[in-house]
Amino acid sequence: MIMDAKKTQIRLRPLLVSASDVADILGIGKTLLWEMNSAGRLPRPIKLKRKTLWKLSELERWVEADCPPRDQWERIKVEHNS
Repeated sequence: MIMDAKKTQIRLRPLLVSASDVADILGIGKTLLWEMNSAGRLPRPIKLKRKTLWKLSELERWVEADCPPRDQWERIKVEHNS
């Protein structure tokens, strides 16, 4: 039985997203995104070599929690993991 490659393609959801993607997801510009990050208004990003990335699943939970400041978000994460 030969399987058609086009029919068996799997769509993967990204685990990590770039600053451009985060800005698009949040509906803001990249300048505002970087300002918010510097001010501690976003979840802490991950550094991979020269790239700054965010966990998509964490961003979704952060938005569901009404986008709290980073310090408050870190406390919320600890409380929910306990």
